[in-house]
This record gives sequence, structure tokens and C-alpha cells, in this order.
Amino acid sequence: MLGCVEEYERIKSGQSRLFKTVGEFCRYHRFSRQNFLKIYRRYQQSPELASLLPQKRGPRYKTRRTDLKVEEEVIALRKLGNNRYEINAILKAKDNTLAPSPSCIYTLCRKHGLNKIQRPERMERRSMIMQRAGELFHIDCCHLPRGITIAPHPKLYLVGIIEGYSRIAWVELVDNIKALSVMFATLHGLNMIKHRYGIEAEALLSDNGAEFGSGISAKNKQDHPFERLLLEMNIQHRYTRPYRPQTNGKIERFWKTLNEDFLQDARYEDKEDLQKELLEYLLYYNEHRPHQALNNKTPKNFLNQNHKL
Repeated sequence: MLGCVEEYERIKSGQSRLFKTVGEFCRYHRFSRQNFLKIYRRYQQSPELASLLPQKRGPRYKTRRTDLKVEEEVIALRKLGNNRYEINAILKAKDNTLAPSPSCIYTLCRKHGLNKIQRPERMERRSMIMQRAGELFHIDCCHLPRGITIAPHPKLYLVGIIEGYSRIAWVELVDNIKALSVMFATLHGLNMIKHRYGIEAEALLSDNGAEFGSGISAKNKQDHPFERLLLEMNIQHRYTRPYRPQTNGKIERFWKTLNEDFLQDARYEDKEDLQKELLEYLLYYNEHRPHQALNNKTPKNFLNQNHKL
């Protein structure tokens, strides 16, 4: 093979006495031009005799195939009702190097006929997430439209909290959504839910907004008012995936209900009147309004019948 390499170089330089073209050279030695060029380039990169010997290369499908153990984990997580993005995040938390991409996870689920989640799997996921009161609270902020009050007033915002098991909700009216304002609103909301409904928060799920600490990778969490509040109250802080509001779907759905029932086409005298009416609506929502996701029970009745102390 070393002689073939030398002859090939003579052909390229036009000094060969045996062959005019590389094609004639390859046909004479009965090997394909493509394979010979692979050997030649390998020899150029590493000019050793070992590089001229045939190199074993396994089938391509083995390099593309997901590890069987990882595939089994993907299928098990899918059967619990997780979507491909959630499965990717769970596996990344275990081992970032082995976690397949969301598109690969979708392909694996389709291979096993699990690309469309079935009703039993949805119910399994619901029972897995909502095991007890206080396990997970959802929090978010939204701004109110201008003109919500007859009396002129600067922008107003709402800080909303909803408990994932019973759907008990609380909302605070604030003038801004700076970290300090959101921190005090959260503290007041959690205390109101604890004192009126007896629920203590174990974990709280927020988006990655600056008012909530800017996400899991942010630095100096000890100095952030909202993060410090959760640390002092021994509440675990969880974050949604960026640009994916579905992760925090319960509070997003609550905003829609609040808009339809309370905000849409309504105008209040002033900020104090709005605060008073909001408090009355929260009592109605928690204690008198049937909730479809709770089998048409009110959040308070559902909590009293199912909460295990």
C-alpha cells in the first residue's frame, strides 16, 4: 500500500511512467477511488504504516441509536404523562451528556406508539403532580389595562398565586412588579392562604422574570428579595422552561378566568374600590364557584374533603 501511495503522488505530479490518470491506477489495483483516497488522507494526517492498514468501522446505526437504558427511561417517563421537553429536562438533570434531544425523544415515543398521550396517562400525571395540598404553588404577574379605574391612576399590576392541588388562589394588587413589591405581595398572599385555608407552601413555581430572580442560573440569589424570602420560609423555588408558559398552566388559566369573570368590560371607581371588589371575587372563586377540574366542587370543599393532615 505504501508503494501505491508513492505511485499516486507521481501520477498527481505527472511523473508516473505506468499510469496517465488516477482512474487507470485504481482500476489496475482493483480498489475504488473513494476508499483509496480515504486511506491516502489518513496517511497524510498520520504518516505511519499502521494508518495504511484496513480500519474497522462499525455500522452507522449504532452511532445514531440511543442507548437502550436511556430509551427505557424515556418510555417510562412518557408513560407518566411527561412531554418531550419535560423528559429532556429530567434526563439532563440526571446526566447532561446522555440526555437525548426533544426531537429524538419524540421519535422514540412514536416508535413505541406513545407520541399521543392517552387518557389513563393524563390521569396518572394528574395524580402524580397533585398528591397533597401545599406541594406546589404557582405564581405569576400581569398588568391591568389602563382605564380599569375611573379615577386616573398609574399602571396597576396583579401578583397571583394558585395552589396546584386544590386551586385555592390569591391575588395582590400592586403599583409595580419590582422584586421588592413582588416579595411583599407574595408574603402577604401565602400568609392569607395559610391562615384562612391552612395550607403551607412546600415549593413555588415561577417563570424566569427578574422579579422572581431571573432563573436557576442567576447569581447572588441571597441578595434578591424574592429568592431570599423563599429561603427564609424554607420554600423550594422551581422555574418554568423559558418561553414555555404551559409549564405554569394553572396560573395562566386562572388569569383567563379572572379576566372573563372580573376584569372584562368592568370599570371601578378607584384603586380602593378595585381592591375591595377583588377581595370579594377571591372569596367567591375559592369558596362558592364550582371548578370543572375538581369535579365541579369548589376549591374549599375539595380541599376539606381530600386534604390529608
